[in-house]
Amino acid sequence: MSKTTLEQAFQDTLDQGDKIFVPYIMAGDGGLEALPERIQFLEEAGATALELGIPFSDPVADGPTIQEAGLRALEAKVTLRKVLRKLKETKHDRTIPIILMTYMNPIYAYGIEDLLNESVDSGVDGLIIPDLPMEEEERITRYLSDKEIALIRLAALTSPIERLKKIAEKTEGFLYAVTVKGTTGAQVEFAETVGEYIKELKAMSSKPVLAGFGVSTPEQVRQLSQYGDGVVVGSEIVSSFHEEKREKIVDLINASKKQSDDMS
Repeated sequence: MSKTTLEQAFQDTLDQGDKIFVPYIMAGDGGLEALPERIQFLEEAGATALELGIPFSDPVADGPTIQEAGLRALEAKVTLRKVLRKLKETKHDRTIPIILMTYMNPIYAYGIEDLLNESVDSGVDGLIIPDLPMEEEERITRYLSDKEIALIRLAALTSPIERLKKIAEKTEGFLYAVTVKGTTGAQVEFAETVGEYIKELKAMSSKPVLAGFGVSTPEQVRQLSQYGDGVVVGSEIVSSFHEEKREKIVDLINASKKQSDDMS
C-alpha cells in the first residue's frame, strides 16, 4: 500500500535537489507542552520529516544522550498515550510527517490495534520499532494493511546480504541504514566501509536510503548523504535542544541542502 504523505515529502525534497533530513527528538523532553513548538521549529528549519521518540525505561537502541532525554521525559510523567493526545490536538498546525519510534513493550501495553488506530487519528505517518525482528513483524503488519502508516525497517551492518535484501524489499517509507555496530550517539568518524554499505542498500531498495546512528556534524551529514538519499540525526538534535543551541540544529539541516554542497 502506498504510504503517500511520507513518501511524497521525501520525493519533493529529492526533486528539489536536496537530501532528506530527518531529525529525532524525544517526546516530552523539556515537557510535553514544548513538543508542538519544537516540531514547528524543525519544520520551519527545513526538516523533511520528524522521528519522534517515545520515552521508555529499557531502550535497547538508544545511546546515553537519548537515554537521558527519555529519563527526563519519564520524570515529567510523559506517556505514549499523552504524546498521541498532544499530536492529535496539534495535527492541523503542522505539515511535516511524523514518524513514531518506540519499542514493542509500550505497544503491547497500549494494545496494538488501539495504538495504530489512534496513531492515524493523531496524524502519524510512520513507525520505527527497533526490537521488532522481521520474523515477528506480522504482529504489526496485519493491522496496517488499511492504514497509511509506513513500517520503516532498519538495516544493520552485521546482517547477512540475503537478510538485507529481504529487509530492503519489505521496508516502507525509507530504509534506515544503521551506520554503527551499537547504539545511537555521536561518532568521531565512520568506518571506511560505510559508504559502500549505503550504496549496496541503495541498489537493493526501491525506497530512499537514509543513514543514521552517530551522525552529529554538518560534515558527516554531507559525507553520508553523498552515498544515499539523506540522514537521520538524533543525539546531536536532542542535546542541542536541551542546551538551547538551536543554531547547531539549523546548521545540520542546512548541510542537507543543495546550496551547501554539490551532492550527487
